[in-house]
Amino acid sequence: VQLQASGGGLVQAGDSLRLSCAASGRTWNSYAMGWFRQAPGKEREFVAAITWSYGTTALADSVKGRFTISRDSAKNAVYLQMNSLKPEDTAVYYCTTGRYIGFRPPTSLQSYGDWGQGTLVTVSS
Repeated sequence: VQLQASGGGLVQAGDSLRLSCAASGRTWNSYAMGWFRQAPGKEREFVAAITWSYGTTALADSVKGRFTISRDSAKNAVYLQMNSLKPEDTAVYYCTTGRYIGFRPPTSLQSYGDWGQGTLVTVSS
């Protein structure tokens, strides 16, 4: 399994960024794709997730109304559109994949087992 995250960078508060995650190495029907982030000195936290089969999504409360997650099944890619960025969004963002049961993607760190290398997002005030 390979997960290649890209799209990070340095932006100002209020700006937008779109992160991409290219996935390969398995059939994804029973999997969810997630984005987590980790700021310096903090634990890795859930940001967003989407199921490949249903397209159902989950978002952390801290990003609802600002971030959206989507997937392109033909390209095996997942995107995180981040609008109205805040300095507290500064972190390394990781894409990840894990199996799920039911209709909604999981939001716990333990549900995900394969991780990409991360892409740094820095939001200046």
